[in-house]
Amino acid sequence: MKLANHGGRLALVVAGGALDVHEASGGRFGPDPATAYDDWDALRAWATTAAGEAKPLDESALGAPSPAPRQVFGVGLNYARHAAESGMEVPSVPAVFTKYPASLGGPFNPIVLSGTTVDWEVELVVVIGRRADRVPEAAGWDHVAGLCVGQDVSDRTVQFAAGAQFSLGKSFRSYGPTGPWLVTPDELADPDDLAIGCSIDGEVMQDDRTSDLVFPVARLVAEISAVVPMLPGDLIFTGTPAGVGFTRQPSRFLAPGEVVESWVEGVGTIRNPVVAGEGS
Repeated sequence: MKLANHGGRLALVVAGGALDVHEASGGRFGPDPATAYDDWDALRAWATTAAGEAKPLDESALGAPSPAPRQVFGVGLNYARHAAESGMEVPSVPAVFTKYPASLGGPFNPIVLSGTTVDWEVELVVVIGRRADRVPEAAGWDHVAGLCVGQDVSDRTVQFAAGAQFSLGKSFRSYGPTGPWLVTPDELADPDDLAIGCSIDGEVMQDDRTSDLVFPVARLVAEISAVVPMLPGDLIFTGTPAGVGFTRQPSRFLAPGEVVESWVEGVGTIRNPVVAGEGS
């Protein structure tokens, strides 16, 4: 199943386009995409037999698949080659931080620069579908609604200031585009082994597979839920592969007029134009 935020309304992505969930379900499910995960099992069951008139899918109308999560978790140094390029050791436990939900945006929204040291980080993003509290790793995937593509855009100057302010440096307005829709794990042959990458103006910057995650999805669900319950609609940005800008010699950062394209195999592609902001 593919579930989209289409024009601010919850939609199933089907062969003919987008099927409005509220209309097709006769009002059983609300139109707000943010409520899709509140009764996830019922929505999944209904979707298997959903029918109705699909509308053309308008790419420009797509928004974040989970637009109002209560919690957004990020994971640092979760690919060994990225840890190496950053001059850091691979952590023995997940390096978890917070992205603030107000930073989230849609799959084709612009990235508005906060300064001159803004970097790209393509990531596989997990959307929680069932409350996860002290979940064992073996049951981690059972609490996942689906996956989408994300960019953990990072202002490196802010991120590394004052002993490291990861949450602020990664939470400027527009610094969390996600999409293009949510894909349920059953749509994927192996949800733990997906090609992931990003390009800038067609030049590939990152190219890896999610099977190289140091802490895979189920382990992250277990580790985070051991500390704090994760709630339906919450997000986990699972980490970025090698190839970011600040580790290059010389460093390279995003500039106005560029286009960042990010993809995950079987999930989709997001494209975000880069525009100047105040101070950039």
